[in-house]
Formats: sequence, C-alpha cells, structure tokens
Amino acid sequence: MKDQYALALGDDALVLAQRLGEWVARAPELEEDVALANIALDLLGQARTLLTHAGELEGAGRDEDALAYWRDDRDFRNVLLVELPNGDFAQTMARQLVFAAYQYELYDRLRASTDATLAAVAGKAVKEVHYHRDHATQWVLRLGDGTDESRRRMVAGLDTVWPYVDELFDDGGNPGPALVAEGVAVDPATLREPWTAYVGTVLAEAGLEPPAGAAPRGGGRRGLHTEHLGYLLAEMQHLHRTHPGATW
Repeated sequence: MKDQYALALGDDALVLAQRLGEWVARAPELEEDVALANIALDLLGQARTLLTHAGELEGAGRDEDALAYWRDDRDFRNVLLVELPNGDFAQTMARQLVFAAYQYELYDRLRASTDATLAAVAGKAVKEVHYHRDHATQWVLRLGDGTDESRRRMVAGLDTVWPYVDELFDDGGNPGPALVAEGVAVDPATLREPWTAYVGTVLAEAGLEPPAGAAPRGGGRRGLHTEHLGYLLAEMQHLHRTHPGATW
C-alpha cells in the first residue's frame, strides 16, 4: 500500500502541473505566465520524486516515466479536483486555493513520516506549497473584493470546484488505517479542520461564502475519473507513446 499512497500523491501533483502548464502564454498578464509556470514546475518536481518512489516500492521495474506515460486513466489515483479544466482565471484560482491549502496541511504533517523519502519530499514541498497557497489567496481576495464582474467570476469558480472538496478528506481506502498507524501516511480527514479554518478566513476577508448544497463528487482515488482526464493524458502522453524509447 505504500506504493499506492506515493502514487496517489504523485498523480495529484503531476495532473495539476499539466493543467497549470496550459496557462503559459494565456494568463491575464505576463507575470502570471511566469508564476503559474513556476508553480507547475514545483508540482512536477514533487511528482517526479513521488512517482520514482512509488515505482521503487512497487518493485516492478517501472520508473517515473513509465508511471507517467504508460498508464491509462483508470490507473491514475489523483483526486478529481486537479483534473478539472482550467475554466477562466477565477476558476483556476479557486481550485488553487482549495488544493494548495489542502496540500500545505498534508505536507506539513508528512514531514514527520516514518518513510524517509516522503518526509524529505514534504520537507521541501511544504515551502513551495506555502507560496502556492499565498499566491492563490491574494488572487481570491483581489477578485472576490474587486469589481462586480470579478466577484461574479470568483463566485462561479468556487461553485464549480466546491463539489470536489470532500474527496480531499476521504481516503477512498488509500492510505488506509495501517499506514496511518505506522506513521507513514496522514489520515486526510484530520486535515479538514485546519483547511476549513484557513479557507474560511480567506473567503470571509474577500466577502465570499463557501458554496452550499453542492453534491459531493469523488472516485479519483479508486481510478474513477471524469472524461477530462482522458483528454489531458492524451495530450501529455502523446509524444512518449508515439516514439517509445526516444531520447534527446
């Protein structure tokens, strides 16, 4: 199960990195092209280490490239939130706030993991994710407390991503109580309270409220994904699958 836990965390980072990379040369200002590219690269770095670790734990000879490029969508274990299309900039920032606030709490706890690789990844990544969270926070405040149009878009963005929040705190059988008891993994349910406190404070300061009545969506940890992941993987994996074994 340790390999599946590392795989799930790596898939979260990999898929979101791919999504954020789609903003390069499309962001509303040049500085955001750079900022989102840097966040995507941080996530990609996390994904590479986590997928390499998952492959080593699995013991089947699969490296990071094999896991990234030669699995189909049903084999990915990322949460649905990260595979959602970017939408407009406000929707992307809503997703970033939700996910970065969760990832920050996760990595902060994982620094104490009994798995040395996970602890090392978390020790570095928590600093990166602190910036990711702050970046999203500033944009949610700016858009939520800005013009009527920016506020409308921010509200719509939150409405879109909110059904996918609960899955962040549901282990879906992974990591399971054994890995938590061994100190390897973090029970995601324990992250909800600090996540709620942080995100709730940001929304209140922006004059926004958490959307109510959203029907929860989930299944990503079990390989049950939206149609969007298939399209994302087709683009991400195209070159590697067209020219297998190619090197630069």
